[in-house]
Amino acid sequence: MRAFDFHTHQKKEADCIQNVILGQRIPETGYFSLGFHPWYLKQNWQEAFQTILELESEPRLLAIGEAGFDRIKGPEIIIQKEAFEAQFNLAYEWGIPLILHCVKGHDLLVEFLKNNSKSPQIIWHGWNLKPRLAKQLEDFPVSFSFGKAILEEDSNAQNWLKACPKHKIFLETDDSELEIDSIYESASLILGLSLEDLMALTEENWNRIARKNLR
Repeated sequence: MRAFDFHTHQKKEADCIQNVILGQRIPETGYFSLGFHPWYLKQNWQEAFQTILELESEPRLLAIGEAGFDRIKGPEIIIQKEAFEAQFNLAYEWGIPLILHCVKGHDLLVEFLKNNSKSPQIIWHGWNLKPRLAKQLEDFPVSFSFGKAILEEDSNAQNWLKACPKHKIFLETDDSELEIDSIYESASLILGLSLEDLMALTEENWNRIARKNLR
């Protein structure tokens, strides 16, 4: 089995989904995700949206994103909402997950999901909020990707990983320099699962929610 990295900014050739921000060069090999990160979202984002549409038949594009909400860094929330809705609908239409970036925007996501019955699978990357906030998302198609925060004793990420439904668990390195193996090793201890079982679990979780399966 392999320790698959479901969200990374590291330059890798295999066993990961590299995050690509619109305007960056798409990697020549390996899986990737593509979307409008709130930090780099511009008012005229619609012009660049065509870049994503042109990749519909690209088998290596496994997810839309990072997409989402950020009340600390980014344009006005109304612009973030518009861009998120476009990416949300596209992910649903294409049958691929949306990788969520969400900073102080939990309420915006809940409101959006309550108002949209047709939702793609959403993976909240880098989860490190209180477990009670995660539980408010249990009725929606939202999974959780855990990264370096699970290495911190009694962190919100560690506490939610212990309680999170197993079928909603993914693991990532994000923008850290950690090896994905260290994340899997920590998660296996927290969950009481062997590394092999954990690797199988996360891959099965992806293949269940995504039209484009991992190979």
